[in-house]
Amino acid sequence: MSAALELTKENFQSEVIDADVPALVDFWAKWCGPCLAIAPVVEDLATQYDGKLKVGKVDVDAQQQLAAEFDIRSIPTLLLFKDGKVAEQIVGSVPKKQLEDKVQEILEPAAA
Repeated sequence: MSAALELTKENFQSEVIDADVPALVDFWAKWCGPCLAIAPVVEDLATQYDGKLKVGKVDVDAQQQLAAEFDIRSIPTLLLFKDGKVAEQIVGSVPKKQLEDKVQEILEPAAA
């Protein structure tokens, strides 16, 4: 069972936009090598920040409308949402430390 939520146009509003905690959304596809490479990092973050950060995945092939809405042109693209708005965008497969640093930046003000 995945720690990350499967996001669709039907649940995106409630799970991400209206969430009471920041959210990390991974836009990916099954055929994308870099997407598969970063997937374990996304899963680790979902477990590590459980309760503090919502983590979800959007399959761009199945959810083309959602990908278009956020102007996803390259995958993997990870969007960090805070207060229902995109606060950070990361394109490509990046090291876990880089993703963790961005997550911490989003979470820090809430902890202050």
